[in-house]
Amino acid sequence: MSTINVMVIDDSAVVRQVLASVLNDAPDIAVSHAVADPLLAIERLKQAGHAWPDVIVLDIEMPRMDGLTFLRLLMQERPTPVVICSTLTEKGARTSIDALAAGAVAIVTKPKLGLRQFLVEAARELIATVRSAARARVRPGLPPPAVPAPKLTADAVLPPQHARPMAQTTECVVAIGTSTGGTQALEEVLTSLPRVCPGLVIVQHMPEKFTAAFAARLDGVCRISVKEAQANDRVVPGRALIAPGGRHLVLKRSGAQYYVDVLDGPLVNRHRPSVDVLFRSVARSAGANALGIIMTGMGDDGAAGLFEMRNAGARTLAQDEESCVVFGMPKEAIKRGAVERTVALSAIGREIQGVAGR
Repeated sequence: MSTINVMVIDDSAVVRQVLASVLNDAPDIAVSHAVADPLLAIERLKQAGHAWPDVIVLDIEMPRMDGLTFLRLLMQERPTPVVICSTLTEKGARTSIDALAAGAVAIVTKPKLGLRQFLVEAARELIATVRSAARARVRPGLPPPAVPAPKLTADAVLPPQHARPMAQTTECVVAIGTSTGGTQALEEVLTSLPRVCPGLVIVQHMPEKFTAAFAARLDGVCRISVKEAQANDRVVPGRALIAPGGRHLVLKRSGAQYYVDVLDGPLVNRHRPSVDVLFRSVARSAGANALGIIMTGMGDDGAAGLFEMRNAGARTLAQDEESCVVFGMPKEAIKRGAVERTVALSAIGREIQGVAGR
């Protein structure tokens, strides 16, 4: 792969220095510019010509022009993969979710204290995120990260179970897994759903603290109810439960009713929450009463779990390559025989509405 040309925009000289040092240490990445605010970045971009950056690493809160305004201008003029480098605060989380909605590809969180040491320790994650962003298909109005750790399977959280799937019930459950590009893809799907639709359980790879803001934003634009999942939340028609960042989401059943639990545990496929963990629990608790959908994202999280869902009698779908920002997760699920059909992003809402009448 050719060298990934990166521009860093951050008002902190320390952050610019450390980010440039970390990224330049990767053999396939080069930081061409590290500037203090978006107005300086705009001047550099006007002079870039054929050396336009492949990825921009962007802070949000900066003088003269904030990162969100710059991002929106960028996506109108020349859509470019953007990684948000944001402070881990609730206010920062809400703003970063707006940035993802505006087209950013991923979020890298940074603490208020111990910044230099944190960025050095998170070097592998940052490099992996930039590489992932460089391969993303960014479009106007459309928008993560690989975490350095041993790659565990869902066995680390939920041991395999060989019992037969439960009998058919009147309630259906829709399970969705997604990663890079998923924030805007989920918004398109969920805003298309009517108030009465099957209950949904969702894993979107996202850092801790960001999922609550993401769920709140979706709840404000959707006809259905959307919330960050908590232990013992019921899965009911017209509601979507989103896995909290840093916790695994599992589906459980009591009689004919479904509810969720949120669990600590190791990273699975280098993610927590993991799509494989959710899908395995859905295969176990819902069986043929479920629809599994794997959407845009990098890596293979969810492929094994979707295969288990299909073997348990569930319907299984994958977002098609044309409408994905990154086709990695759907492609791997298709390769493993976990997918019955691929569908365009625009058709997923209709598929969800149709599952209740199966």
